[in-house]
Amino acid sequence: MNIHFIQHETYEAPGAYLNWAESRNHKITFSKVYKNEALPDSADFIDMLIVMGGPQSPNMTLKECRYFNAEAEIALIRKCISLGKAVVGVCLGSQLISEALGANFGHSPEKEIGVFPITLTKEGLIDDKINHFGTTLNVGHWHNDMPGLTKESKVLAFSEGCPVQIISYSDLVYGFQCHMELTTKVVSLLIESETDLLAKSKKYPFVQNPEEILSHDYTEMNEKLFVFLDKLTAAYKGIL
Repeated sequence: MNIHFIQHETYEAPGAYLNWAESRNHKITFSKVYKNEALPDSADFIDMLIVMGGPQSPNMTLKECRYFNAEAEIALIRKCISLGKAVVGVCLGSQLISEALGANFGHSPEKEIGVFPITLTKEGLIDDKINHFGTTLNVGHWHNDMPGLTKESKVLAFSEGCPVQIISYSDLVYGFQCHMELTTKVVSLLIESETDLLAKSKKYPFVQNPEEILSHDYTEMNEKLFVFLDKLTAAYKGIL
């Protein structure tokens, strides 16, 4: 498998997604746009596109962020989908997927930063790629916005603070508003990038303090993400 990552910031690292790809000996390529690395000219070589999160939003212009070209990323996502590639979006990435499919992103009812449970919907409990998550699962969060929904999409999971946490747009295209890729190392980077996190934890009901976020064991969440990615790979190869 050829796995291509789009990474928007150093601290929005792929974490467990990269660990999975390396452990499966997949070929890995990157577009680290914060380093001004170009997006691929062609999607032909890509088997799975993984679009990471970031502080940007899909309606942000190049004038506002000189290295984030939302239109170009949306075009690449749309091209991958049209070619039948597997596509996974994380946070901002999930919002870009929805935009590529004609569904506008929106603002989440609550800011979520930390570890909070998601609950699978009826659709989620019968989705063969994520039903191993169980009815509820503690996962990472670091967001203000959420992806839009198409007529064909299915909401597979929600949280108390956000009604759209995991979405299947098709059998091979999934959006994760939540951050199942978090590891202690990635969390440390995110905490360093966040302004006044301790103050925010006292203001917002779904924002935890740095010590609480760092103390969490992310192993189970990462392992369940690995199984999802294995199942998605199998579906792409026509095994499932």
